[in-house]
Amino acid sequence: MKELAQIGKRTKELVKEVGGFIREEAAKFDPSKIEEKGLNDLVSYVDKEAEQKLVDGLKIILPQAGFIAEEGTATANDELYKWIIDPLDGTTNFMHRLPVFSISVALMSKEKLILGVVYEINRDELFYAHKDSGAWLNEEKITVSTIPHLSQSLLATGFPYHNFKRLDTYLDMLKYFMKHTHGLRRMGSAAVDLAYVACGRFQGFFEYNLNPWDVAGGAFIVQEAGGVVVDFKGGDNFLFGRSIIAAGMVKEELHNAIDSIWNP
Repeated sequence: MKELAQIGKRTKELVKEVGGFIREEAAKFDPSKIEEKGLNDLVSYVDKEAEQKLVDGLKIILPQAGFIAEEGTATANDELYKWIIDPLDGTTNFMHRLPVFSISVALMSKEKLILGVVYEINRDELFYAHKDSGAWLNEEKITVSTIPHLSQSLLATGFPYHNFKRLDTYLDMLKYFMKHTHGLRRMGSAAVDLAYVACGRFQGFFEYNLNPWDVAGGAFIVQEAGGVVVDFKGGDNFLFGRSIIAAGMVKEELHNAIDSIWNP
C-alpha cells in the first residue's frame, strides 16, 4: 500500500490525541466507576470512550477497514484491512493510579500485520512501525537488544488473572528465569512490555492467555525492530494463539527454556 506511511502519520496523530484524553481523565478518575467484565477483568468509561474516539478516527483514515476491538464497539468481518485496537492497555494500573498504561493500535492486511503504534501515555513515548519502515520511538530509530545471553537479560512477563489452569507450570517457568536471568518485571501492560523489547530495554517478553489487541501493535514493532515473535510452540500463531514470546538476540535460548517447561 503506497499510502501506508501517510496512514501511519494520521494514526499516530489520532493516538496521541486520544492519549491526551486518557491523561486528562487519569487526573480526576473515580475508581468507583470501574466495571467488572469478568474475574479481575476491569473496564471503565475511559476505556469505552477512548475506543469510540479511536474507532471514529480510524474510520475516517481508512473507511474500508474492519475492527477487532477490546470493548466491542466494532467487529471485523471479511474486510481486506482490519484495525486491532486496545484503547487502554493497563486498565488495572490506570485504576490504581500506577503510571504504566498505553494505547495499542495495529493494522492487518490479509491476516498479516503491516502497521503498529503503542503510545505509553505517562512518559509521552510513541512507538511506531509500518511495513519495511524499521521501528521508531518518537523520532528516533530503535532496535532490539544485542545482549546475547539469557544470563545477562532482563525479561518482562505478565501474571495470569483469570485462567489459572496452568498456574503451577507458569510458576515453574518464573522460578527458572529468576535463577537464570538478571530478573523479571511485570509492568501491567503487554503493549508496553513489547515496545520495551523493541527498543532494547527488555531482552525478552513472554506471556500466555493474551488477546490479539493486547499484542498486535507491540509485536509488529518488535519485528520491525529486528526481533522475533513466536508462540510458546515456536510457531507464528502469537496473535490468536494465546501465547507469545518476543525477543532480540536471546530468542532461541528464551524459547528453548519456555518450551522445555511449557511443552514437556
